[in-house]
Amino acid sequence: MFTQTKVLTHQGALKMLGAAAKRAEAIGQPQCIVIVDARGQVAAELVMTGAKFLSRKSALAKALTASSIGARSDTIPEAVRPAIGAAAKGDVTGLPGGLPIIVDGVVLGGIGVGSGSGEQDVEVAEAALASIGAIG
Repeated sequence: MFTQTKVLTHQGALKMLGAAAKRAEAIGQPQCIVIVDARGQVAAELVMTGAKFLSRKSALAKALTASSIGARSDTIPEAVRPAIGAAAKGDVTGLPGGLPIIVDGVVLGGIGVGSGSGEQDVEVAEAALASIGAIG
């Protein structure tokens, strides 16, 4: 039987959310930020003032993808992106900005960021991970 000993707490999710918002403000790009736990449940989310509201959907898909595969969302191979996205009803994406939350080799969840360029989305997600000592 599998037992996960580490979990993403609400305190950790809120700390990540704050760090992500701070980085987004610093680069002048309002973002949609979604953090999910290892079960794919939303632990925290924020649609910053001025962010593109439809980017919330892509941010969620990025977080779910990263958590599910334990890797960056943009590692989904280009050739299978349309089929896998359709099969998962939009819950899987190959867009950049989704990073797994990995602590001591355990995938605790994922963070998805959207509304900026792919590079901005990744930068904001990385700032969130750094705030709790996680890697993505």
